[in-house]
Amino acid sequence: MERQPAVQEQSPAAVKSPAFARSLKTTLEMIKFSHTLFALPFALLSAVLAAGGMPPAGVLVKILAAMVGARSAAMAHNRLADREIDAANPRTASRAIPAGALSVGFARVFLVASVLLFLAAAASLNRLTLLLSPVALGLLLAYAYTKRFTSASHLLLGLCLALAPVGAWIAVRGSIAPLPILLGLAVLVWTAGFDMLYALQDEDFDRQSGLKSLPAVLGARATLATSAFLHAAMIPILFLVWKLAGGGLLFAIGIFATGAALLYQHTIVKPGDFSRINTAFFTANGFVSVTLAACGIADVLLR
Repeated sequence: MERQPAVQEQSPAAVKSPAFARSLKTTLEMIKFSHTLFALPFALLSAVLAAGGMPPAGVLVKILAAMVGARSAAMAHNRLADREIDAANPRTASRAIPAGALSVGFARVFLVASVLLFLAAAASLNRLTLLLSPVALGLLLAYAYTKRFTSASHLLLGLCLALAPVGAWIAVRGSIAPLPILLGLAVLVWTAGFDMLYALQDEDFDRQSGLKSLPAVLGARATLATSAFLHAAMIPILFLVWKLAGGGLLFAIGIFATGAALLYQHTIVKPGDFSRINTAFFTANGFVSVTLAACGIADVLLR
C-alpha cells in the first residue's frame, strides 16, 4: 500500500496570526499612524529645549511611547465614536470600520492597548506626568464628541496636540514653565487653523447632519479668514518662544520657513476650490512641523 502524505494541520495561532497582522495594519491605516509626524517634532523640540541639549535616550523613548499611545487611543476612539457618521458621509464611507474592513471589537481592543501604553509610559517618566496623564487622556477622548454641539471642536483638537510639547517638557524637567506653554499655544492655533481648512470638504454634509464644524456654521469664506488669522498668530508666538529660548539664527530661519509654508497653504485653498486641500493639509503642515523642529533642535545642539 502507498502511504498517504500526512496532512499538515495549522495551529490556531498560525491561522490567527495573518488575520491579526492584517487587522493591525488596517488599524494603523485607519488612525493615520503616519500623521504622528504632525505633533512629534514639536515634542522633540520641547524636550531638547527643556534639556538644553539632547535628553537621555531612555527619556526620548518613553516620550515617543507616550505620544504613540495617546494619539493612537485618540484616533481609535474617534473612529469608533464617528463610525455611523462616517458611514453616512460619502467621503469617509470607505474608512475601515464603516466599510467592514475592521471589526468594532478589534478597534476597541486596540484602543484599550493604546491607553495602557500611554499610561505606562507616563508613569515611567515622573510623578507629574503620571498625575496629569488622566487629564490629557480625558481631553483626547472628549474631542470625538465636541463637533456634535460646538464649532470650538477645532480649538479642542489644537489643545490636544498642544499637549505634546508641554508633556515633553514635563517629561524632561518634572515641572512646567512659560516656554512650553507658549510652544503649546503655537501648536494649538496652527492645528485649529489647518483643521478648519480640512473641514471645508464636509461643509454641506456637516450642515445637513447637524454637525457644528466651523464651515457648517459660518461658511467657507469666514472659515478661511479665521484659519488665516490663527496661522498668522502662530508666528509672533513662535518668536516669543525663540526669545525665551535664547534662540539663534537657525531657529529664526525655521520660524520664517514656517510662515512661508502657512502663507502657501492659504494661497492654494480658496472659496469654491478645495481641490488642493490634501496638499495644504499633509504636505504644507508636515513641512511646518519637521522644518521648525529640525531648525530649532539644530540651533540648540550647535550652541
